[in-house]
Amino acid sequence: MHLHILGICGTFMGSLALLARERGFTVSGSDAGVYPPMSTQLEAAGIALCEGYAAENLSPRPDLVVIGNALSRGNPEVEAVLDQGLAYVSGPQWLAEQVLPGRRVIAVAGTHGKTTTASLIAWLLESAGLSPGFLIGGVPRNFGVSARLGAEGAPFVVEADEYDTAFFDKRSKFVHYRPEIAVLGNLEFDHADIFPDLAAIERQFHHLVRTVPGKGRLLVADGEPALARVLDQGCWTPVVRFGSEPTSPWRFELEREDASRFRVIHQQGQGDERIDEDAVVDWPLTGSYNARNALAALAAADLCGVDLARGCAALARFETPRRRQEVRGEINGIQVIDDFAHHPTAIAAILSGLRAATARGRLLAVIEPRSNTMRLGTLSARLAESVAAADAAFWYQPSELDWSLAQVVEASPVPARLIEDLEALVAALVAEARPGDRIVVMSNGSFGGIHEKLIAALEVAHG
Repeated sequence: MHLHILGICGTFMGSLALLARERGFTVSGSDAGVYPPMSTQLEAAGIALCEGYAAENLSPRPDLVVIGNALSRGNPEVEAVLDQGLAYVSGPQWLAEQVLPGRRVIAVAGTHGKTTTASLIAWLLESAGLSPGFLIGGVPRNFGVSARLGAEGAPFVVEADEYDTAFFDKRSKFVHYRPEIAVLGNLEFDHADIFPDLAAIERQFHHLVRTVPGKGRLLVADGEPALARVLDQGCWTPVVRFGSEPTSPWRFELEREDASRFRVIHQQGQGDERIDEDAVVDWPLTGSYNARNALAALAAADLCGVDLARGCAALARFETPRRRQEVRGEINGIQVIDDFAHHPTAIAAILSGLRAATARGRLLAVIEPRSNTMRLGTLSARLAESVAAADAAFWYQPSELDWSLAQVVEASPVPARLIEDLEALVAALVAEARPGDRIVVMSNGSFGGIHEKLIAALEVAHG
């Protein structure tokens, strides 16, 4: 069977392509932006890629077209699918029908941390010999691929996005997955292009809650008012809290300020029957937000039979997913770090975590605001303060951003520069950098290949 995927280089759709290929489908796809790491993953799997959208990409005629949520009416390939009467489906529906039946589904939802948490759960299950399947919106380096089927009947971990499903299905993606275990890590306003306010997103999260069976579990972060409001709308599944509050049955206590070492306490039972077990995590990640992600993963793995001591030991061997605190290179003591952070909360969290990790050199933040929410300027008032933990900030003004970052630079609590040309940005960073510095590049896109260009320029100037 020939499957053709529109938007194939998106993190979700690319992962879907890998699952389809593993299942034996002939897979091809189209995208307007073909760049690593997804493009190289797909090519290595023998998947044919078409650059750009055109009716000609549908020849030979596919048996089924999977349409990504970035595609809409007016796209020439979408119009050709409709005009030719081709069978089509959304990515989440295809996953729900072709991969998830008969599997114990673990869905990871939240505004931030989904990719890391889903990767952590998959790794904990793998380390316990359970050979899970997974679909993750990034490339977990412990596996080297963003998706796989896993062993027959093994748990399946899916990154559960609240973004809409397709132009013909405006429900959030995660309502298709019907998980037995759902992780709700956090919730705040995002996706301003499709949601008018936070209450609208809370309603979608409640739709997810409605799909979790009574025999399942909701693993819910403590200290999250929006998630509390979601559960107040009705809940039919046992809720297990995790976080740092003393009353949560899963909680952590930092043993190092940067969260590279912390103690996990798991409370089981109540009153005279209460039993507390604890273990220490000593791992390569930093930031209390990552400790919280790990806690959620340990709780999910526990429900699948992975004991706490084994899980904590496995975390020492966890490698961050690609584009999450990923060190892309180091030249003469100058580190270039890549991170996907694209929301003020995420930017602040990654910088604070790196700041606490070491006193080494300066922390230089390089940011491209390019998500749909950023393009609308909805959270622009929070951007300036998000870099407070850095020593300096370099803001890149992408051409598609229809408001000026000058106001962000003017309000910055640290020295900041606004640069509109990529080559000029690389030159400015090379001129500024000195041994011991960490340059943290943050964007949810390819950022014009800045990482490779910056590393090459640093090698010339500082190598």
